[in-house]
Amino acid sequence: MGIRMKFYSWLIALLDRRRLTFEEITDEWSNATANPFGHPRPTMIIALMTSYLARDNPTSTNKKSCQKDFSPTSWRLLNKKVVILQENDNKMTIYPKLITDALATVTYPGTKKNLVESNMVADNIRIEGNKVSFSLIFPRDTDPFIKSTLKAAEATLKYKLGEDVEVHISTEFTSAKRPEPDKLLPQVKNIIAVSSGKGGVGKSTVAVNLAIALAKLGYKVGLLDTDIFGPSIPKMLGVEGARPYAVEKDGRQLIEPVEKYGIKLLSIGFFVNPETATLWRGGMATAALKQLIADADWGDLDYFVLDTPPGTSDIHLTLLQTLAITGAVIVSTPQKVALADARKGIDMYQNDKVGVPILGLVENMAWFTPAELPNNKYYIFGKDGCKNLAKEMGCPLLAQIPIVQSICEDGDDGQPAALKTDTATGLAFINLAQAVVTTVNVRNKKLPKTHIVQVKNEG
Repeated sequence: MGIRMKFYSWLIALLDRRRLTFEEITDEWSNATANPFGHPRPTMIIALMTSYLARDNPTSTNKKSCQKDFSPTSWRLLNKKVVILQENDNKMTIYPKLITDALATVTYPGTKKNLVESNMVADNIRIEGNKVSFSLIFPRDTDPFIKSTLKAAEATLKYKLGEDVEVHISTEFTSAKRPEPDKLLPQVKNIIAVSSGKGGVGKSTVAVNLAIALAKLGYKVGLLDTDIFGPSIPKMLGVEGARPYAVEKDGRQLIEPVEKYGIKLLSIGFFVNPETATLWRGGMATAALKQLIADADWGDLDYFVLDTPPGTSDIHLTLLQTLAITGAVIVSTPQKVALADARKGIDMYQNDKVGVPILGLVENMAWFTPAELPNNKYYIFGKDGCKNLAKEMGCPLLAQIPIVQSICEDGDDGQPAALKTDTATGLAFINLAQAVVTTVNVRNKKLPKTHIVQVKNEG
């Protein structure tokens, strides 16, 4: 009866706001009472209302007269009767099925099913008077829908059971808790960030071919596409249709990386529509990136290559605060505009707050060599720009990669140039991999292990 009185009061308030016909009243009541509780039929409600009104206005007892305005006196009388009914009414008894029925109307975005169908309601429902407590079970503690689901569940229960009900919802997780950042990827020996100050200089091409070349040298290699908004690695490696699956390991549900050409790889491109732009705010992008890092089964790796987005951004800061990066490889073309941005990329890693060593520079598109004239070099973007910058910054020049038509064609076909060691470009990437290995070994002997960057907001 308590729920009925709530709807009586609602209908009175509705009619006070605007004029309604008999049919409109019936429709509004039908819509409002479309719930699992057994409310009286709309016609019964109208009959009850008109019987009350008739005591003050006898002409209002028929359907036709109900289409007219109700008098203020009639409304006062009806309100009085409702108040009396409410005062005499007993409080509704809350029992577990009411709770589960209500939660069955709440959809969990992760499965597109309701909370009951998703088996997310724990078997620990407790009811003490008007106090309700229970747990919702989520797949992992990093689930992006936790907050929104909890709010929706609480709001639904208050709507179904009454605003005076106190709802306490705790969380449980089916997978083990994610390790702390300093304990992530314990089996990964070296983490290499491949970066560029600006886009269009071939950074992803260098990252992909470096990873493949390292694998050809016999190392265990992982490749992570950290460019959340412009993932290109699936296309370059010919695995656009791949869909990583989950595996159970150490009590956690982990993403199994895709394997191609002897390397393990992951990209947000495996999880989004390649034809649709990724319109995410910074928080969503960084959360997705952390999942690709921490919630994946990377296993034992000698080198973990990170293809970072161009420029400096939240993604870079997230990487620095999540992983202990061994060193950075800066990619640039020889022209002055690209070199100016490369300086900014170098400064980001060498900043006092960051302190990640620069392993060296890679000069991409160092010269153009026509296929029909393999011995000719045309310096269309300038000559030795990165070489001079490396000397100025005190960094090694790791490689000079020529621009040839086959590099672009091979990347588009999912056949990176490093696979063909008998070509000039393939050999250039093998030499790059050897240079990176040498530089990393020297860095590890001379410098202490890199620590996760602790960046505090100032001001």
